[in-house]
Parts: sequence; C-alpha cells; structure tokens
Amino acid sequence: MANNYALKAKKRERAGKGVARSLRREGCIPAVIYGDKKDPLNISIDSNDVNVEYYKGRMFTTLCDLNVDKDKHIVLARDVQLHPVTDRVEHVDFLRVNKKTKLAVKVPVSFIDEDKCPSLSQKGTVNVVRHTVELMCSAINIPDHVEVSLEDKEHGDAIHLSDIVLPEGAELVNDASLAVATLLPPKTAEEIESEEEAEAGGAEEDGIEEDESEEANSEEESTKEE
Repeated sequence: MANNYALKAKKRERAGKGVARSLRREGCIPAVIYGDKKDPLNISIDSNDVNVEYYKGRMFTTLCDLNVDKDKHIVLARDVQLHPVTDRVEHVDFLRVNKKTKLAVKVPVSFIDEDKCPSLSQKGTVNVVRHTVELMCSAINIPDHVEVSLEDKEHGDAIHLSDIVLPEGAELVNDASLAVATLLPPKTAEEIESEEEAEAGGAEEDGIEEDESEEANSEEESTKEE
C-alpha cells in the first residue's frame, strides 16, 4: 500500500457551469467531497496539483489527505472528468473513507517469476487479457498491485483470477475462473510470412481506395466546371 498523498483545497459556496469556468480561469478546478453519511462539500483545488497526482496513475488506489481550509479529510478519488481535447482534469469526486469503509477498486496485475517460466525460456509470450483486477477491500488497505506467478507455465497454459495471490482481507469481484493471461508459443515462419502478406495486401487495398477516391473527386470537379 502506497503512502497517502496530500492536496490543499478551499470551500466554495456556489456551484454551476459559470462558477466552474471562473475557477478554471483562475487555475483551479471544482471538486466535491461526499460519503460517510455527511453532507457533500463543494471545494476548489489547484489545477496543476491535481493533474500532477492524476498522471502518476495512483489517485484511484491511494488515499489522499485533503486539507480544506483548517479541516482534514481522508478521501479517495472515485471519479475524474477530463477535458475532451487537452485531457487535463476538470472535476474530481472524492469519497470520504474510514477504517470501516470497504469498496471495489481496480488494481494493476504484475507478473513475477518470469525466469522460472518454461514458455518464456522457449521464446513464448504472455498474452495479457486483463491488466487490472477488481477487488473488494478496505479503503485504508488498498494494494498497489497484485502478483501472478508464471513459474512452471508452459505454452498454451492459461492464468486465471484464482491464481492471483490476494492481500489479506481482499476478495475478487469477478468470477475467479476468468482468464488473466495465456502463454503463447513463438510464431512459426509460415505464420509470420502470412501476417506480412496480409499487411501488404491491406496496404495495397488502401492505396487503391485512395486512387479511386481521387479519381472520383477529379470527375466531380470536371462536371462542375462543365
């Protein structure tokens, strides 16, 4: 479990699109704190501070010590809205948490024991089906990641959610029989050649379509001129 990160915020009395636009012009973003059987609290946070934490990739799995004026709140980001063009954070929903709070979170899957995997030693590859796994766990004990061992895995073997070593107190949200990854054998020379031919054929078709499109445009322009 990672250490908490910290953010500073200020209370805001008003809400709405006009207020949000005004805050963003001032270098801040609107946010809200909710949950724990308390009234929602509208706040504003420095935009750069939030974006730095968001792009570290840990906001949804790491608790935040959120200081609002003189009050401290232990929260977890549950929803982040991004600008459709710039991908900068425009709004955050924070959930208040305590020792009794349990919630579903998605955490990354990490593969270990690659040096003990016969498939990989024979130039096989790991075809990852799920890069994250959803767990039900305590809000104050969210793991940074979960580990899956590749030891003794051969070509064609599948790794399931049931193979994951779960942290104490955590439970799987999804069916344990679902696949996380499969071990694939190296491609044969025939398969590589077939893929290359397919790619070359696709490129030729794209070129033909572009030529036909250009010809159609030329004919259309000629008709207009007449």
